[in-house]
Amino acid sequence: MNQRPVVLVTGSARRVGRVIALELGAHGWDVAVHYRGSAHEAADTVATLQAAGARAVSFAADLADEAQCQALLPAVQLAFGRVDAVVNSASLFEYDDVAGFGYASMERHWRANTGPAVLLARALHAAGGGAVVNLLDQKLWNPNPDYFSYSLSKAALEAATTMLALALAPTVRVAGVAPGVTLVSGPMDEATFERAHQLTPLRRSSTPEDVARAVRFVLESPAITGTTLLVDGGQHLLGQPRDVLFLAQQGA
Repeated sequence: MNQRPVVLVTGSARRVGRVIALELGAHGWDVAVHYRGSAHEAADTVATLQAAGARAVSFAADLADEAQCQALLPAVQLAFGRVDAVVNSASLFEYDDVAGFGYASMERHWRANTGPAVLLARALHAAGGGAVVNLLDQKLWNPNPDYFSYSLSKAALEAATTMLALALAPTVRVAGVAPGVTLVSGPMDEATFERAHQLTPLRRSSTPEDVARAVRFVLESPAITGTTLLVDGGQHLLGQPRDVLFLAQQGA
């Protein structure tokens, strides 16, 4: 019988999800590495986890497909014999604004960023309980109209975090971690990222390691549920009128 706790980290083949998986694997967790299309990166993450002494298995699923999403956690439980936590890191981040908003963009973001987290939390409850961490965004506390559909999907996920914490208690805890500018994304280049990363009161935003440590803290803190930890160097305090990408570009 496996005695190490098991965590499913969605989108953990690369980027922040990978760093979260490695952080948890280094601190006593076995890891289900979820990916959609990044099979080679997922295999590398699994190999790195195994070399560090964790048990790790990769699982392919398109979380926007409801049937594939529903099948994921039972597959993890079958492979490991247990599942104790879910970290919802997989995310879609595409630009639109009010002028370009449409149902298609809204649905893509909802299916990637919101719906899967609800289904996986429900599946964890059915499997016996544990903890869920949803990756949110400091933009929810520092709103601007850029990335409109993405922001709506994360706002819905933040609301779902509260509702799930109530609906699935006492067997499931649900909380959020909200990073700031963490990695180069979208149309950013390295120079723009460096400027954007410094547009906070601390003159630094979050790193992947900051986010990973925050996720581990939430998972290891049994009194935390229904709330969100902002890990953004204080970016949410600034009231920025546009996405930090555009502010950084203006400062070039």
